[in-house]
Amino acid sequence: MNAPVKAQRIPAAAVRGFCDDAMRKAGVPDADAAKIAELMLEADLIGADAHGVFRLPQYVQRLHLGSTNPRPNIKVERSAPATALVHGDNGMGHLVVSRAAETAVELARECGVAWVGCVMSGHAGAAGVYAALPLKADMVGLYSAVANANHMPLAGGAEPLLGTNPFAIAIPAGEEPPVVLDIATSMVSYGTIKNHRLQNIPLHDDWMVDPTTGEAITDPQKSAHALLLPMAGYKGAGLALMLGLLAGTLNGALFGRDCVDFNAEPDRVTNTGQFVVALDPSRFQKLEHFKAEVDRHVRSLRASKTLPGETVRLPGDARAKRRADRLANGLALPPELLKQLDTLAVELAITPLAGR
Repeated sequence: MNAPVKAQRIPAAAVRGFCDDAMRKAGVPDADAAKIAELMLEADLIGADAHGVFRLPQYVQRLHLGSTNPRPNIKVERSAPATALVHGDNGMGHLVVSRAAETAVELARECGVAWVGCVMSGHAGAAGVYAALPLKADMVGLYSAVANANHMPLAGGAEPLLGTNPFAIAIPAGEEPPVVLDIATSMVSYGTIKNHRLQNIPLHDDWMVDPTTGEAITDPQKSAHALLLPMAGYKGAGLALMLGLLAGTLNGALFGRDCVDFNAEPDRVTNTGQFVVALDPSRFQKLEHFKAEVDRHVRSLRASKTLPGETVRLPGDARAKRRADRLANGLALPPELLKQLDTLAVELAITPLAGR
């Protein structure tokens, strides 16, 4: 029996350049292509492996089909001192949500806090990337979205009427890494399911069920017709519902039965909804004191007693370690994904990853 092929390490700069070139070839202006590539790479650096370059072939397909606008005219409508709505013009979600984060920070500088919604946006990748953008301004960031396909049922339901609607919170620290929580409201993200299907890795038996029998589905090749279970049962389903209403319905974006499955219907506009909240902690106490207190609590919690064989895991610790490792040593991309990206390189007539 042949040993499994190990994932190949690809330099971060090569991945970023590859994404940048692919976006340009798909009709995206240079500055926008660079921004998208930066945010896609960030998803890979922090460990959201199904939300970075993994998604590139799908993004390019949508741009070629015209279901995503390569040259959007993104507009910001400030609706009150601390609120705004970003009209994405069906552009790449990375551009729309990053504009929302920039706007939230600008308004929070004035008001202390700001809530910015998005309409006519698209898939933007990892939630934690956007919650973390306000960290650059020493602000707390929150982010959520209506996922771009419904894979999850309501509590007790057997229909896929909810997305994996993610939620992320980022809190600045001083010498410690920022505290960043990034979760799907499902047991795992659907990107994780897609990654398992690509590599034919069995699913955990508490991830998906057959909608007709309720039995666990562990064969990744059967995942397309299975239900993805909410985290914590009815609590996860309820949270997904509430976030969907806030990120979708509140902004005039799609939610529930109206959602378009961008996996199954690549030629249709998704009208994805998201929101970003920025909060200025200096409105509550001196910023340096707050960050020092976050450091103190993080260190105390990290040093707390553990169960046998366990270590204390704090949101943001593994993220920071992965980011440092991947910047230094490259991204570990599986051979199945590299094959897809090599095919894309030929189709777009750009330099493949191996040649960068």
